[in-house]
Amino acid sequence: MSEPDDPLAPWTDRLLRLGDGVPPEAARSFVHDLYAQAQTDIDKERAEAEFEREE
Repeated sequence: MSEPDDPLAPWTDRLLRLGDGVPPEAARSFVHDLYAQAQTDIDKERAEAEFEREE
C-alpha cells in the first residue's frame, strides 16, 4: 500500500488498526491532512521565532 520511505505509512497503519471499517484511503487522507497542518504550524512558529530573534 505504501512505499518503504513513506513517513505517513506508520501513522496510517496505526489509525487503521484503531478503527474497524475505516477505508484505507480515508485514513491516509486524514493522516496526510494532519501532517500537512502540523508542518504549517511548525513553519509558522519558526518564522515567528526568527522574526523575534531579528528584532
